[in-house]
Amino acid sequence: QVQLVESGGGSVQPGGSLRLSCAASGGRFSIWTMGWYRQTPGKRRELVATISQGGSTNYADSVKGRFTISRDNAKNTVSLQMNNLKPEDTALYYCNANTPGPSFWGRGTQVTVSS
Repeated sequence: QVQLVESGGGSVQPGGSLRLSCAASGGRFSIWTMGWYRQTPGKRRELVATISQGGSTNYADSVKGRFTISRDNAKNTVSLQMNNLKPEDTALYYCNANTPGPSFWGRGTQVTVSS
């Protein structure tokens, strides 16, 4: 069974930085497209960034130039470096594994950006 465990969330002031990590287990991590999504109360979960098996990346327009997604296939981890954080980045951030079969989600880690 695939398991995804996020870490690294917290509270930060506007302009600050955080690094989220997601540790995966239970499958062939190296062939999955991995992603970070976020959700705020009353809104749909939205894509933040994805990274393919080959390392191709895709970002939401709202985070381009501020966030960087990366993966370490040797450690089965995917990370999201978030710089110049804004209050509108406040959300519950989820790690996603898009496998050849089902898609899997972590439980999420909270990011709060406020002064």
